Amino acid sequence: MPRPPDDTRRRQLLDALIDEVAAHGIGGRSLRDLAAAVGTSHRMLIHHLGSRDELLLAIVEEVERRQVLMLTELPDDPAEAVAASWADLRRRELRPFERLFFECYARGAQGEEPFTRLLGPAIDGWLDAAAEASGGTVDRARIRLVLAVTRGLLLDLVATDDEAGVDAAAAEFVELLRRAG
Repeated sequence: MPRPPDDTRRRQLLDALIDEVAAHGIGGRSLRDLAAAVGTSHRMLIHHLGSRDELLLAIVEEVERRQVLMLTELPDDPAEAVAASWADLRRRELRPFERLFFECYARGAQGEEPFTRLLGPAIDGWLDAAAEASGGTVDRARIRLVLAVTRGLLLDLVATDDEAGVDAAAAEFVELLRRAG
């Protein structure tokens, strides 16, 4: 009978995979390639993280979890919070994860398992976390708008790599929020 996955080892592998993806991307890399890059075997990756699709989701979910934690560190002013959040999200080292997020999200939106499990947390998880971080002072409709605009800007950024153009659009959005109060 096989041993159950060890949570500590799973965490170590996931952290190493996140570092590897940040440094070298994921693209069409095989489990064997990813395993070799983090000093393990593909069988151990499967044991601790599941199939390649499950591994992709685990990476996305962990990066999303880390991003949600950042919400508590944002300024209280909504426009300044969006500006600070954008400054963090637009960092070049996050691009491989953003590409992976959009790939997994699109696969989930098409009904492809196991990616459908990403859909609820990708929306409701962020809405709940942002509402909590704001102390309930920002309504969910505005949070949803900010999430949608931010994701649209990120999609534009990963697709075009036009940092100046996308940053200008983000700055315009922040200015609109300032004027809206």
